[in-house]
Amino acid sequence: MSTAHINAAKKGDIAESILLPGDPLRAKYIAETFLDQPFCYNEIRGMLGYTGRYKGVPVSVQGSGMGMPSMGIYSYELINEYGVRNLIRVGSAGSFHEDIDLMDIVVGLSASTDSNWQHTYRLPGTFAPCCDFDLLMKVKDTADEQGIKIRAGNLVSCDVFYEDDPDWWKNWAKLGVLGVEMEAAALYMNAARLGAKALAIVTISDHFITGGRLTAEERERSFTEMMTLALEAAVR
Repeated sequence: MSTAHINAAKKGDIAESILLPGDPLRAKYIAETFLDQPFCYNEIRGMLGYTGRYKGVPVSVQGSGMGMPSMGIYSYELINEYGVRNLIRVGSAGSFHEDIDLMDIVVGLSASTDSNWQHTYRLPGTFAPCCDFDLLMKVKDTADEQGIKIRAGNLVSCDVFYEDDPDWWKNWAKLGVLGVEMEAAALYMNAARLGAKALAIVTISDHFITGGRLTAEERERSFTEMMTLALEAAVR
């Protein structure tokens, strides 16, 4: 049953709902902190994957790596080979706006991109990848119930981390894009093509205006509100 990148023995080893942090150590932290009786189903390339239970419901968490090619591989295999139906990215992002600060939570209604990912679909135009409405509303309901502040809007998924032009982000900000990350567009397009549901939830870890930045340890262990929102959406 194993694929080139995931060595879960059978479909049932991975739940229908999965969280996708980029960092495999964050996947390990989520599994050990939030899930009951987690077991590791994947260690290929160090990209850890776990399945356990949250409030009695099976939930998996899988490291997806950095960038759209890596997210594209894992999300495709999870949907196409293991029958995963609900995929929730939990990651970090950089803010483009003064009123979106470090540690704020942003939900990606849509994911603009500078990538040529959609070339594979041979479309006669430009595809606008967006999230799943049902998952979005589950996150919104949980946020309202628990008093967690969220922002929802357009993210941009970029291929390049170290841009040559220091002001590259300003044109995206002019159009109301909330921030930048590197995976959501590929996740949304794979889910759309393969008939699954997807949502990206990110916590602001870097700020393009103030220059603020979280440490690597803070990124790995301090995003508890985002993780709670994702887990609640996975089991509702």
